[in-house]
Amino acid sequence: MNLKLRITVMQFLQFFVWGCWLLTIGAYWFQTKQWSGSEFGAIFSTIGISSLFMPAITGIIADRWMNAERLYGLCHLGGAVVLFFIPQVNDPQTMFWVMLLNMMCYMPTLALSITVSYSAMEEAGMDIVKEYPPIRVWGTVGFIIALWTISLSHLETSSTQFYVASVFSLLLGLYAFTMPKCPPLGKGKKGSLVSALGLDAFALLKDGKMALFFFFAMLLGAALQLTNAFGDTFLHDFKNVPEYVDTIAVRYPAVIMSISQISETLFILTIPFFLKRFGIKQVMLMSMVAWVLRFALFGFGNPADGLWMIVLSCIIYGMAFDFFNISGSLYVETQVDPGMRGSAQGLFMMMTNGVGAFLGSYFSGLMIDKYFLLEGGKFDWQGIWLAFAAYALVVAILFAIFFKHKHNPAELQTIKH
Repeated sequence: MNLKLRITVMQFLQFFVWGCWLLTIGAYWFQTKQWSGSEFGAIFSTIGISSLFMPAITGIIADRWMNAERLYGLCHLGGAVVLFFIPQVNDPQTMFWVMLLNMMCYMPTLALSITVSYSAMEEAGMDIVKEYPPIRVWGTVGFIIALWTISLSHLETSSTQFYVASVFSLLLGLYAFTMPKCPPLGKGKKGSLVSALGLDAFALLKDGKMALFFFFAMLLGAALQLTNAFGDTFLHDFKNVPEYVDTIAVRYPAVIMSISQISETLFILTIPFFLKRFGIKQVMLMSMVAWVLRFALFGFGNPADGLWMIVLSCIIYGMAFDFFNISGSLYVETQVDPGMRGSAQGLFMMMTNGVGAFLGSYFSGLMIDKYFLLEGGKFDWQGIWLAFAAYALVVAILFAIFFKHKHNPAELQTIKH
């Protein structure tokens, strides 16, 4: 099996595991367990909490003490065990701690998968900017196939979705040990205690430009969690409106939401062109504008005559997600020493999926309860989505004004050999 195919399989399984439950756990939570909305918000906050420290810690370990591919495999093996026991949980409080443990295993693998991929591709002399996006797109394909499998098998409200995720996490954990060796490049370096602990990446925050970049990564991370937490629930809620109850969007909400991931597979292939033509800053700005449209279209859409707006919102999601996450990881790669690659990518993930995700989940829950909860416990979905759109617009404007980065095509050549 050639290297490109090996990395492709890894990316496919990486996101298949997540796709089995991420967008459908809400249906399981509300329809099957009938637990409360505030407790559900706590479940999504585990993504942020675990990302506050786990990606950074595992990045340090990968840079200093253990091969990245081995650490990656161990994380997925641990996740497989936790996922297998989730169906046995019968109260929301225990569910919180079990999901936190699951996320502590899974979230570091997002950064580690990048580290393993980039390291192996560089060692093979591959052009990462050109060749990584078409490989990464198969991760999105994996997510889509998992989501469709769960939805079309009518497992959206079933605990079986966690068993499926467990099996594939186990397979990926074992497969990871067959990947090319990615030894810790920072091992044996002499220096201060901070350097010895692998905390060098946090020194990047002393640089004004990098600190600003990570700040905006945090703000965009909040936007991502808003759509993950509330998108599927938004469509499920239309079943309470008689005129929408038999529409395809209400009957198969996860399938409609999967259009977002299908869009990812298309937009990710355009990244090399946009990066080389417009540069990293402009690509990230395009992502922020896409988030504005993503939320606004949800605000005005419905499953009947407004279905086109929901579908268009899902299509735009591909640009919103890919253009920031992929270009952001490449930006980090161009700015750091190879010896702290894992730590720096871990820090990037910590800011997007950690601090940003936690703040987004926490404050959006407070905002919704205070301003957008109608009589009878119903949600003012239009108000919610338009408020999110306004948030994304403010972030985009601030980013355009304050983040200074001049496009230099030669800069992208520094991450390939």
